[in-house]
Amino acid sequence: MNATPIKVLVIDDEPPIRKLLRMGLSTQGYDILEASNGKIALEKLAEDPALIILDLGLPDIQGHDLLRMIRGRNEAVPIVVLSSRGDEAGKVQALDLGADDYLTKPFGMDELLARLRAALRHQLQVQGERPVFRSGDLSVDLVRRIVKVGERDIKLSPKEYDLLRVLVQHAGKVLTHRFLLKELWDELTDAQYLRVYVRQLRQKIEADPERPQFVLTETGIGYRLRAAD
Repeated sequence: MNATPIKVLVIDDEPPIRKLLRMGLSTQGYDILEASNGKIALEKLAEDPALIILDLGLPDIQGHDLLRMIRGRNEAVPIVVLSSRGDEAGKVQALDLGADDYLTKPFGMDELLARLRAALRHQLQVQGERPVFRSGDLSVDLVRRIVKVGERDIKLSPKEYDLLRVLVQHAGKVLTHRFLLKELWDELTDAQYLRVYVRQLRQKIEADPERPQFVLTETGIGYRLRAAD
């Protein structure tokens, strides 16, 4: 258990979900704040939560509007969204509005805990970006622009490196197609360009490009780089 518990704000209008999260997260040393609607959630922001779990289906404020409001008040706090099954467009919109990750209901507590840890690691990385990123056998030196898998040097084209650099800077976070296209080209570029470069990058850094361990696909949404170790 942490000496100073990490404060998590759970925003969900379903009492059974809040109880599940309260019990599951408390046993892992998290300090839980609860909000059953958007109005209460905005008030709870004054208690400075270190993480937010946000259900998009709230009774008073539309979930994406609330997400936009939270980001307007706090640009850095990690936000993990809970979404209904099959709500792909809603997930993409939430990520584009600044959510760090999403989970589809129903979800497992172990998966949620892993996503929360990844979101926290991503926040720490952004606040004090490390010059060398490591995840498993993959290492990326952002200062010297050196990429290795194990002891093997990986030669990347400029665009392949730019793609990997953006993924590294947001490791553990789901990046939408739109975000990556805007960062690497412009939003009008066909997403097929992105798929081509992701495929080329995987060919160079993955042991089995068909079963990637580093650059993970979020089907219909975007990509995620496995978080740092």
